[in-house]
Amino acid sequence: MAEYIADGVFRYASPPKIEAYASVVGQKEGEGPLGKCFDEVVHDDHFGEPTWEKAESRFQLEAAALALKKGSLTKEDVGLICAGDLINQCTGSAYGLKGLGISFLGLYGACSTMAEGLLITSNFIESGAVKRAAAVTSSHFSTAERQFRYPLSYGGQRTPTSQWTCTASGAVILSDKGRTEITGGCIGKIIDMGVTDITNMGAAMAPAAADTISRYLTATGTSPSDFDRIITGDLGTVGSTLLNELMEKNGTDISAVHSDCGSMIFDNDSQDTHCGGSGCGCSASVLCGYFLPAIERGELNSVLFAATGALMSPMSLQQGESIPAISHLVHIERSKNA
Repeated sequence: MAEYIADGVFRYASPPKIEAYASVVGQKEGEGPLGKCFDEVVHDDHFGEPTWEKAESRFQLEAAALALKKGSLTKEDVGLICAGDLINQCTGSAYGLKGLGISFLGLYGACSTMAEGLLITSNFIESGAVKRAAAVTSSHFSTAERQFRYPLSYGGQRTPTSQWTCTASGAVILSDKGRTEITGGCIGKIIDMGVTDITNMGAAMAPAAADTISRYLTATGTSPSDFDRIITGDLGTVGSTLLNELMEKNGTDISAVHSDCGSMIFDNDSQDTHCGGSGCGCSASVLCGYFLPAIERGELNSVLFAATGALMSPMSLQQGESIPAISHLVHIERSKNA
């Protein structure tokens, strides 16, 4: 059973393992620095569908199908799927995955959804409630812009602190088989520092990442040097700088091992993405396309994956509310028997 340590932090006596995973991205993401890492690059952001929303559902279904194929599995082999996205009521996931006929839990953690999904599915696996479970998430530039900001035809000016919502999806299948395992985690707390600028998500989310990472290090008695990477999900360049400053202010320097998925997925200068990538699919695709393969190859042995999410809605912003944020953390290690 999972061992509760303190303050939302736990470790597994019998760590669940990552059996298969897959990543699917759009053309802009495929043209970025990590383009060759992803399983599939879709050059039509509509994915052959009549709407952006149906396209995002297709991205998510494709990622799930690829993960099954890579694991030589069928949908009947999976007992639970936990999935979410940024579209109202997680409809991207519901419409995309409904045809699989797998027991479904819809999640909303904003851009932290992949880490949230991994926490939930790993607990289901470790408890013995299901033998195999999948965590899936996605985002799409056009669906997110339409919902949270302005219609694309509006042609609004993007601010220097803004990030580019990734058109991407990632899927991870957990079971008791695999060369990579989830050894523990930290459930995030809602942190609201009063940020109201929707074009500066990094500033809103950095304090949540600092809180979660600090709690895990303190509870486990570890230091940044104990990990090959401390990975955050789409803080971007501004948020990453703020995170490092917050951690250093608290007496912990993570700069030597910190990597941010939002800062990695694009070339901010040549691709005009300002502060980098964002969206549920950003950290999910970079985790599945870049970091998990590196762990399997033995290039990395122990990483903390702390995806971050801004928990606002269009209505809350219209009502003048600030932006609460959260960061969930998963400790991922190469199995000692690998």
